Amino acid sequence: MKSYKIALIPGDGIGTAVTEATWEVLGKAARGAGFSLEGTSFPWSCDFYEKTGLMMPADGIETLRGYDAILLGAVGWPKRVPDSVSLHGLLLPIRKAFVQYANIRPHRLLPGVEGPLRASAFDILCIRENTEGEYSGAGGRVHNGTADEVAVETAIFTRKGVERILRFGFEQARKRRGKLASVTKSNAQKYSMVFWDEITALVAAEYPDVEVANYHIDAMAARMVMAPESLDVVVASNLFGDILTDLGAAIQGGLGYAASANINPERNAPSMFEPVHGSAPDIAHLGIANPIAAIWSGAMMLEHLGEPAAAAAVISAIEAATARGIGTKPGEHKTNEITSAVLAALG
Repeated sequence: MKSYKIALIPGDGIGTAVTEATWEVLGKAARGAGFSLEGTSFPWSCDFYEKTGLMMPADGIETLRGYDAILLGAVGWPKRVPDSVSLHGLLLPIRKAFVQYANIRPHRLLPGVEGPLRASAFDILCIRENTEGEYSGAGGRVHNGTADEVAVETAIFTRKGVERILRFGFEQARKRRGKLASVTKSNAQKYSMVFWDEITALVAAEYPDVEVANYHIDAMAARMVMAPESLDVVVASNLFGDILTDLGAAIQGGLGYAASANINPERNAPSMFEPVHGSAPDIAHLGIANPIAAIWSGAMMLEHLGEPAAAAAVISAIEAATARGIGTKPGEHKTNEITSAVLAALG
């Protein structure tokens, strides 16, 4: 029987509960498809930071390198550890060390879920550049605490980085409906974003079968609200993609359905899969966290591992549960009730 080694990082807050729910669903899907998942759990979190001064051990990256994939719950507890510390201490190092340069987030309404828009027939795949751009971490502060204090944060765009994320986007569009929207702000950012537009035109020449459109970030935000059904694959920089995907989560009914994958397309290091709803410390003790985003992320992991039948079964089980009204309204069903409904549909 084929087996996959999975590193589990439940993290903080509701991350523990949704990871536990996802692991139960994935285990059942794996057994049904004739393979197994071998999970190892790591306690890296804000709790870990308060005990050790680190979000993960110094050898954490090398420890993770031996796994086929990483399943992450949620990281962060702002009242105890600044978000800048938890993000730069765990998530960003993993994404960069394993060259997970493609962040993928699907946006569509599940059966039974009512979004805030009149539109319902949209299916958007947002692809965010995940390792450089505005989140490169280049910069600094001087004259701290004085009237002359200066903070500089430099966005770094490389030809290699921009070209590879665009090419990845074009490949996804080719597999879907053949439409790609590239998002910049080149009217205001005349160096980095004009550069991005130029690379888009160069790469587009290799994909004559894909229809290409260029949007400024503000126009794309409006289009996602006014005409989401007109979009197929959307590719954006690290910051713009981050913002647009939260908007995408909103129009699909909320962060409880916001799945994501941090992909290393070359497959020379593990990819990481996580819901993007955050750790929600305020409800962590209530047992009402919606595990659907995490379970959907788990399905994306199975797809990436080369188990499309199991991935499709998990997605179908999620859809069957929401079609019955389970997990479609915040707080109406407990985490374990939603999980049980998905498991029953999977069986």
